[in-house]
Amino acid sequence: MSNRIYLDYNATTPMSPEVLDFYKDQLSLFANASSLHEDGRRAKKEIEIARKNVADLVNVLPEEIIFTSGGSESNNTVFNTMINLGKKLGKNLIVTTEIEHPCVLEASKRLADFGMEVVYLPVDEYGLVKEDEYKAALEKNPLLVSVMTANNEIGTVQDIKKLAQLAHEKGALFHTDAVQAAGKIPVDLKDWGVDYATFSGHKIYGPKGVGALFVKTGCKIEPLIRGGHQEKGYRAGTYNAPSIAAYGKAAELAKADIEHYTTHTKALREKLKNGLLEKIPNIKINGHPEKVLPNTLDVSFPGAEGEAILLHLDLLGVDVSTGSACASGSLEPSHVLMATGLGPELAHGSIRFSFGKYNTESDVDYILEKFPPVIDKLRKMSTLSM
Repeated sequence: MSNRIYLDYNATTPMSPEVLDFYKDQLSLFANASSLHEDGRRAKKEIEIARKNVADLVNVLPEEIIFTSGGSESNNTVFNTMINLGKKLGKNLIVTTEIEHPCVLEASKRLADFGMEVVYLPVDEYGLVKEDEYKAALEKNPLLVSVMTANNEIGTVQDIKKLAQLAHEKGALFHTDAVQAAGKIPVDLKDWGVDYATFSGHKIYGPKGVGALFVKTGCKIEPLIRGGHQEKGYRAGTYNAPSIAAYGKAAELAKADIEHYTTHTKALREKLKNGLLEKIPNIKINGHPEKVLPNTLDVSFPGAEGEAILLHLDLLGVDVSTGSACASGSLEPSHVLMATGLGPELAHGSIRFSFGKYNTESDVDYILEKFPPVIDKLRKMSTLSM
């Protein structure tokens, strides 16, 4: 077992021991879940149990859940649906934000090839949607509004219930990417009134390669992957039954553990935040101070490059991120931090610490002991202005 400190839980989580054991047991149910014989029916039964568990996590009906390969596929399915739906309804405007996950930004860009227009809303310094500009965009009669529940880099949490209500008042559909939120904070889609929402198994200690799409009863959806009749024809392909079942188990455990998870990760985040502010001068905490995921802390260190910080922490045995793992390898500054008004220097010098349920206070103590000298060293070596 590695003795490294893992603080990149927003990128992915390990399968919990409970889920891993459950998953191993599920591997014996190898039959095709679409088959009508007994073994097929047993596999299908596990899928339906998982469907209910995922639905319960976000307070929707099981029949409103479609299993997919993950958040990216789920998001692309929603945006792909808008092409024909827009033609049918005579609407061609999509409204989203500048800080969405790359899969939403890329999926929305693709719609321009089909004659659709996309408006990218700005956010304030904390990453919250600017209400005046949001309302102004709604006056343009959009087909769909898409705003992520919680940002994967800075952790800022939007008021999805209010945003969805305003969108519906203007006749727009509403989608939220809830991949970073479901299982970390209470997500009540029935109360929020959204039309579409997306989730992923590997963010909540489940397996990779499986996720879900919520489609509110009565809302239109078109399959992105066509073929067989799986998922009522909305998502073709032989069921990955063991992974779907394990995702359901992870959702069940996340729902039961959410209060403890929130208390535990928030305490660690606050301990690290306060320690960094005390021990390292001239740093900036990014994201909203209160409307934020309990586990997420994004910090800018002026005078030091994020990549250099990450590599030094790596040598110390600490896993962190300079932003979204889906954008790693890019030399461009974080589009999220730039949207909040940070300049390239601060954006380049930012690190995301994202806690999980297996982190401890000793992890934070180790970082607070070893990390401040790293920043001091990098600042002395750096040609960046302070």
